[in-house]
Amino acid sequence: MAMNKIQFQAGLSLHEFLHQYGTEAQCEAALFAARWPHGWRCLRCDAERYSCTHNGRKLWECLGCGYQCSSIVGTVFENTKLPLRTWFLAIYLMTQSKNAVSA
Repeated sequence: MAMNKIQFQAGLSLHEFLHQYGTEAQCEAALFAARWPHGWRCLRCDAERYSCTHNGRKLWECLGCGYQCSSIVGTVFENTKLPLRTWFLAIYLMTQSKNAVSA
């Protein structure tokens, strides 16, 4: 049986992961960068001007049409009550096992 190249890729250590995604703000910033790589744009009118508020999680409001959204709207995290860092850690633990994931 041939060797699987994915098994021998260098992974991200838990220490490095927690350094990059250890806080809620870091996780939200990573989600924002992945979702809007060229800056925030309104999902309804495609405007670039917005106002940002903090009510637990950051909330962006379009200055053109008044539409409000957060970084988790339209993602798998949308209706979660858990912090983003919990989800990021779960995803990290699930994806770092190269052979099999053990419950």
